Amino acid sequence: MIEKNKEYIVDIVSAGYEGEGIAKIDSFPIFIPGAIEGEKTKIKIIKLNKNYAFGKLIDIITPSKDRVEPLCEIYSKCGGCNLQHMSYESQLEFKTKRVKDCIERIGKIKDATIHNTIGSASPYRYRNKVQLPVGGEKGDVKIGFYAQRSHNIIDMKKCIIQDESGDKAVDITRQWMNKYGIEPYSEIESKASNLKGIVRHIMVRKGFKTNEVMVVLVTTTKEVPYKEEFIKLIRDNIDGVKSIIQNINPKLTNVVLGEENIVLFGEDHISDYIDQFKFKISPLSFFQVNPIQTEILYKKALEYADLKGDEIVFDAYCGTGTISLFLSQKAKKVYGVEIVKEAIENAKENAKLNGINNTEFIVGQSETVIPELIEKGIKADVVVVDPPRKGCAKELLEAIAHMSPKRIVYVSCDPSTLARDLEILEEMGYKTKEVQPVDMFSETSHVETVILMTKCGSEGKK
Repeated sequence: MIEKNKEYIVDIVSAGYEGEGIAKIDSFPIFIPGAIEGEKTKIKIIKLNKNYAFGKLIDIITPSKDRVEPLCEIYSKCGGCNLQHMSYESQLEFKTKRVKDCIERIGKIKDATIHNTIGSASPYRYRNKVQLPVGGEKGDVKIGFYAQRSHNIIDMKKCIIQDESGDKAVDITRQWMNKYGIEPYSEIESKASNLKGIVRHIMVRKGFKTNEVMVVLVTTTKEVPYKEEFIKLIRDNIDGVKSIIQNINPKLTNVVLGEENIVLFGEDHISDYIDQFKFKISPLSFFQVNPIQTEILYKKALEYADLKGDEIVFDAYCGTGTISLFLSQKAKKVYGVEIVKEAIENAKENAKLNGINNTEFIVGQSETVIPELIEKGIKADVVVVDPPRKGCAKELLEAIAHMSPKRIVYVSCDPSTLARDLEILEEMGYKTKEVQPVDMFSETSHVETVILMTKCGSEGKK
């Protein structure tokens, strides 16, 4: 009988979906963050549920050949990464296995070609955006990621997966607040009618191809003391600063950014490229955080779409139109659909910025808009979907299958919901042909995947 707070010697026999090691005692699974498959470890049971338990890693008796020393000084405390203790090669293997397991176990798809995960040329310093909560006390400010499963801020000096400009901006903000006694936001002490503190977040965005930097100071109030000193410190110490913005967020909420922006210096946006396409990036814009791997992902999606120049394409959950622009190179017409109005406005602006005139962007739910397009007689030869983590609405999948496009290209950030949706589409007459994982988020358990499905008529599952 397994007991809480008791220590055990266990073998790690597999890995969970978040990269944690899994041990079994009398077939009872125990999830152990920081452990690697193949290791013998000493653990302590810290949480015991009916069907599984969580263990804390106390000692590694026999380490895995894939274990490496994390480069980050606060890795064991911070909740930003969770795979730094694994070699990069083993991280890629883990992600491939995770996708394969979901496709085969959840999707019940056994005969698709599942490729190895495409890795990054460098698994460090790849993030072009960082947003960090600000807390602590006046004169003793803390800025960093939250500890795992908490809102306790782990004070951070550097983060090896973000650009160095982010490290500099964090250090400058901390020193500026401490020097001038500027009060950090207190999530605990704030009430619905009275927020405590002034500075609640710092956000940095960088164009990797343009080297343009945006620094966003998120505050509870419009009035901030010693604002000019902050602007001077940022401009004097960070290369490439094109935009310094104050974002006002006076609400008691977990949402980082408010609705009002004040330009303190420069312009209200920066620019960057994905392949040959240029994008304007504002504080509220969605833009993939790993532009190098994004280019690889989108080129794979374009390859799977196999466009010849005369096709109509639907791009569901199109966001700011990044995939749509890639598809427009070889399509007759691309219809992009997205529920967020501001994203559609950005998509239209991005198309205009790049001189693209064969795209049309529509605000609304994909599961509503696409059936309406079909009713109007507009049908797609190829459909691309890039849904949020929860996957596609079943109504959208049914509408797509009823329209019978030749190919479906599915881009996913969650292998589990991806596999669920693929099974539904296979039951509706489609065949999963190729599965390509792409490592967009090195040092974490997240993995992006692009899928090719083709219409197979009577060959689909019944």
